[in-house]
Amino acid sequence: MDNSLEHILAPALSERRAAHRYRHRRVLETPQLPELVVDGKSYQAFCSNDYLGLANHPAVIKRLQSAAEHFGVGSGASHLVNGHSSEHHALEEELAAFCGRERALLFSTGYMANFGAITALVGQGDAVFEDRLNHASLLDAGLLSSARFQRFLHNDLDNLQTRLEKTEAARKLIVVDGVFSMDGDFAPLPQLAQLAQQHNAWLMVDDAHGFGCFGQRGGGTAEHFGLTQAQLPILMGTLGKAFGTFGAFIAGSEVLIETLIQFARPYIYTTAMPPAVAAATRTSLQLLQQESWRREHLQQLIVHFRRGAAEIGLQLLYSASPIQPIILGDEARALAFSEELAARGFLVIAIRPPTVPVGSSRLRVTLSAAHSVAQVDALLNALTDINNKVRA
Repeated sequence: MDNSLEHILAPALSERRAAHRYRHRRVLETPQLPELVVDGKSYQAFCSNDYLGLANHPAVIKRLQSAAEHFGVGSGASHLVNGHSSEHHALEEELAAFCGRERALLFSTGYMANFGAITALVGQGDAVFEDRLNHASLLDAGLLSSARFQRFLHNDLDNLQTRLEKTEAARKLIVVDGVFSMDGDFAPLPQLAQLAQQHNAWLMVDDAHGFGCFGQRGGGTAEHFGLTQAQLPILMGTLGKAFGTFGAFIAGSEVLIETLIQFARPYIYTTAMPPAVAAATRTSLQLLQQESWRREHLQQLIVHFRRGAAEIGLQLLYSASPIQPIILGDEARALAFSEELAARGFLVIAIRPPTVPVGSSRLRVTLSAAHSVAQVDALLNALTDINNKVRA
């Protein structure tokens, strides 16, 4: 009997290929811009999470370079050893003020922030309630927390309330995305905050796709809905999307942050992000607040794209965010659309199960403030041609 690694693992790979769910990496050869080169070919890209176009901003690059000259490249250690630099500390203070929270805590990735917060806050004897469409990092954290893990129907307040009424858990944690990463819709945060208070539960929001894009100053869904620290005690945001850099943070009360410093294992046992990245993010945070035209232009592009897609007859989910999913159904059809777009010079990724539910494979179009109206029109023209070709 052949028990080799290759023999045992190969069938699962073959099954994934046959189901049109096999994933491939592409090699990016240029900065993160609307026009880029991937695997030697030029594309107009509509698949980046660089929502405000800050990833290649000259001021952000300059700040990264100058900080690297001072601090070097690597942080050298975890935050609790000797890797917590003055740039990290200043960024945490500025993020806390930006979010209207007492304190903020940096994590090296969004996955670590979610995993660290959830597993530090709940465990055996507790209960965690998560929206079915939450990001994988939230779902994984809930499953591995040792708390009783329950998934409620997407944005279904009645379903969540029924579950809250039945639990006898010592601690109750409700966890949602602020903007859902594959559908692009908002969580009903004011109503969720009210439910949490009624049932003596804590509310945690992953606002990875909301920060920078919403709110008068770019404070995300918490600012958009006007939620205070008391209403929304655990706020998570990533820095690799609208901020254009890397990493993540949790913002909340003094007690919350001190608890995470003491008990969040992904924080304690991970090397801190490079100080230069923290410095660059401080510049991104300034630009995000000062240059409101980026959010305004982005919203104009969203409205323009949705109007054009409706005229073509494409099936869009409702989304007021930069995430605009075109539902195509099965995996093969989504791949075919993506490949047809690539042949015309447009990079739009096909999203398939298990990332999304079976039967809801899609093109996930993402818009950026760096896009022009002309580029969006070019994409709409290409989609029109492909849609007409498919119907013929």
